[in-house]
Amino acid sequence: MRTFFIIYFLVVISTVSILGFRGSLSKRTPIEIFPDMDHQARFHPQGETSLFRDGRMDRPRPAFTVARGTLLNQKEVFSADFVDSTIGNRPLLQGRNDDGEFTESFPMEVSYELIQLGQKRYDIHCAVCHGAAGDGNGITRSYGIAATSYHSDRIRGISNGELYDIIVNGKGTMFGLGHKIDLEERWAIVLYVRALQRSQNASISDIPAAKRAELGL
Repeated sequence: MRTFFIIYFLVVISTVSILGFRGSLSKRTPIEIFPDMDHQARFHPQGETSLFRDGRMDRPRPAFTVARGTLLNQKEVFSADFVDSTIGNRPLLQGRNDDGEFTESFPMEVSYELIQLGQKRYDIHCAVCHGAAGDGNGITRSYGIAATSYHSDRIRGISNGELYDIIVNGKGTMFGLGHKIDLEERWAIVLYVRALQRSQNASISDIPAAKRAELGL
């Protein structure tokens, strides 16, 4: 028994000596067994670097260059013989008409494949807050973070363009997804949200006759 206590005491002393007391403060660099790529070379805003001669991380615009244009004046910037369906198409790119109002129309060809794409992206980016059915009962609700239901009269009444704008730029406490999804995926989510709304507010007359028999209606 005496030998056991001696060994136990030595183990405790060794552990405390190596790891220190729990909660103690130290200015020494912590030991990282698995750094997990925490320390990578990267540029910081307004930082310094020896990589460039002027020592600045922020790079100035190259000399004698001029901005080619923005989404608002692409028709004037590009030549008339340049063919691109997205050039100057504000409803498609911004969800707004030329007068700046949100568009009511859907600026892409509607297909079942586009709805399926919207469902995949919705499940990744939206369902966690808004729920699989779009009723606002996502996982975050259990943590006190309530999301809007798509099935309220107010949300069903907003235009496709405004819904697109919210998805891209966010609204209120919702962050925008524009940096994560491309143009087609944005409108695909809009289309899938409309499908969710229809699924919760549909009537028998909305179901094709051939499908009613399959459903026993």
